[in-house]
This record gives sequence, C-alpha cells and structure tokens, in this order.
Amino acid sequence: MPTVQRELVGRGVSFDNFFVVNPLCCPSRVSILTGGYSHSTGVYLNTGPRGLPAFREESTLATWLDDAGYETGFVGKYLNGYARTDVPPGWDRWIAFTGTLKKGVPPNYFGYELSVDGELQAHGFAPEDYSTDVLGRRAADFVRETDGPFLLVFAPFAPHPGPTEEEQATIPATPAPRHADAFADLKPWRPPSFDEQDLSDKPAWLRSIAPLGDAEAEAIDGLRRSQLSSLLAVDDAVGSILGALRETGRLRNTLVLYTADNGQSWGEHRWRGKGLPYEEDIRVPLILRYDRLGTERRSLDRLALNIDLAPTIAELTGVQTPKLDGSSLLPLLTETAPPWREDFLVEHYGAPPAPAVPSYCAVRSETHTYVAYATGEEELYNLVDDPFQLENLAGKPEFRDALEGMRARVRELCRPLPPRFGALP
Repeated sequence: MPTVQRELVGRGVSFDNFFVVNPLCCPSRVSILTGGYSHSTGVYLNTGPRGLPAFREESTLATWLDDAGYETGFVGKYLNGYARTDVPPGWDRWIAFTGTLKKGVPPNYFGYELSVDGELQAHGFAPEDYSTDVLGRRAADFVRETDGPFLLVFAPFAPHPGPTEEEQATIPATPAPRHADAFADLKPWRPPSFDEQDLSDKPAWLRSIAPLGDAEAEAIDGLRRSQLSSLLAVDDAVGSILGALRETGRLRNTLVLYTADNGQSWGEHRWRGKGLPYEEDIRVPLILRYDRLGTERRSLDRLALNIDLAPTIAELTGVQTPKLDGSSLLPLLTETAPPWREDFLVEHYGAPPAPAVPSYCAVRSETHTYVAYATGEEELYNLVDDPFQLENLAGKPEFRDALEGMRARVRELCRPLPPRFGALP
C-alpha cells in the first residue's frame, strides 16, 4: 500500500501494539464509535439481539461531535445487520451499505445497494461500480463539500471475504478489476503456527478441527491473495481523501486515523477467520497522522486499543462525552513516559446453540496472554519466548504462580457476560 506507507506511516505514528477488545466486526466497530467495551455497549456479536439491536445509537462520536458543531459523514460499512435506509442519530451525510449478506454472493463489491441520506441507490457490475472506488470518491467529495470542522468515517468493505466463515475459502475478497492479478506470485503464508500439528495442549474446541490438508491450504492462499489485492483500491481511496484535504487546505489541521476492526487468521492453529484470542485476530494496525504534532516517522510500542480512539478524538476536539472505557492516546504523543496500561481485557461471547469458539475472557499483557473459557479450560502463553502461541503453559506446574496472577487479573477485569459464559476457572 504505497500511499498508506508514504503518506501515513512515513509522516505519522505507528502503534506497533494496537489491539481490538472483541475480535469481531460489529462489536469492534461499536467500540470504535463509543470508546466502550462490549460489556458497556451490550454489543457482543455480529448478529442477533446481542448485535446491532443492543447498540444505543444516540450516544456516539457522531452525536457528540454533531452537537458541538462538526459536520459528520459516514461512508461505507456501518454495522452488521443494518438492513434499512434510515440515518442513525448524529450523521449529517450518510452513505452506507444496506441489506444483509446473501449466501453464496460476493459481499458488497458489485451488485450492492447504498442508503444515501435515507434514499436507496443501487449499483451494478460495471468496473465503475466497484464499491471501494465509489465510496472513496464519495468520501473525498464530502471533504470538499464541507467548510468547517468535520468527522468522516471511511469504512470500505475490503478486504472482507465471503459472507460466512464457511464460504471464505470459496468466495474470497474481490479486488478491483485493475488489481485482479496483483499478487499472482505471492509466496504462501507459512508461519510456525500454520496448520499446527500438535494441538494436545489446546482447548477441546480447537482440538476438534482437522488438519487443513493441501486443498484447504491452497484455498487459504487464494483468500490471502484476494484480500491483499483488494487493499490496493483502499490505498487509492486513501490517496483521494488525502488529496481532498490538501486541496481544501486542511491536511495540516486534520487528525487521520487508519485502522481495522479485527484481524484475520490464515490457517494459524488450523483456523480461518476471526474471533480468537490469539495475536492474529486481536492485533490490528493503527497509524496516526496529525501534522501539528510533527511529520517525522515514529513508532510506539505501548498497548493501545480500539476503545482509545473515541477518547483521543474527544480530547483533541474538546467535546463532552459520557464516561468511556478507553483512554486518550494524546499523552503518548505529547508526554515523556506517561502512566499507561500494562494489560487489557479481551471479550468473546459464544452464541448458542453450538458455538465454534466458547465464550471467553482473556487478558493480554505486555508479555503474556491468558484465556479463561466458559468450559473451564485455560490457556497461558509467554509471548516473548513463544510469539506464535504454540505451547500452552496453563497445565505446567512450574507456571502455577504466573497462572494464578493472570486468573486474578481476569476476575478483576472480566465483567459478567450473558449466562452462557458460566464460571471462571
């Protein structure tokens, strides 16, 4: 992504340890918009009553900034389950995918519908209908059309693959036609955890997954190529938005945040998708560019979270907010060694009747990850010695003290999940 590398990474701050606190689309996006954990927002899942219906849309970044006089615009994917045309509270400009994903159909790249300020607008299958390009143009237009301070959320569907986890290998992401063969010669992704052979120390739900086999490994390689190829159009869109900021003379005064709502497993521990407490799923990029704080390339290694984005924007803009779970990142940018978190909570609710991944609460510290499942099973990893999380230390007597310390921290941080979660170990 040359534009992202040159214009954001090269002139901003990269957070090398940035994480989501629930590695699923809908709850993670709600955390970005509110600064709240799932146990605060009520949104744990992508679907059902603990998805979008639980979201209190009347108190978000959009409403806070709109009340303070900011022009607010949303362009792209809102929240899973948004299948209507009405505009949520606080948004002055609204261009969002509408309707649910259809089984067996490539999602939201061609042949999609948008809610444009409440009016339904259909797009077909011509090259100019490619959704990332359409949304990129709309986002750049929003910048040009606003005169004063604004909030813009640009949320393209790329690099999302097939509609369901089961279909991700057969219905990968869809790159723009001009990028269809961009990564044809990409080497396969084979970290030490790929198709992990010895799962004897892993929880039962993971042990039940069969080895990948050649066909599935090849399908995962195709998925990865398609996802990376689809990001090239995102890179083009970032260039268009930054170009609009330059044209309107506002690039220096604009805080730009580049991130994602969850990670992606490409066969690590035999898993394809998201939702796990492992590094591949909870770790995402964050790049922050704000020219008033300098344009030298920097990186920070403190633990930063998606629930920190709303507090950061609120502090910078001076808007009033309710109490938030996250913390503003500005002290990390402007102060020398400010007090900061040493660990954080990750939540996951395993929906009935037979979730692939049971409910869990996890604590990820600067050096370890501990997971407590609703089944009573546990995982403990030393990320310094074992960054690929191959050896579960929870059952080893010599790590009993470390295990007890992490158990106590989970009990302190983990808020009661829905009844299915059960008791902590």
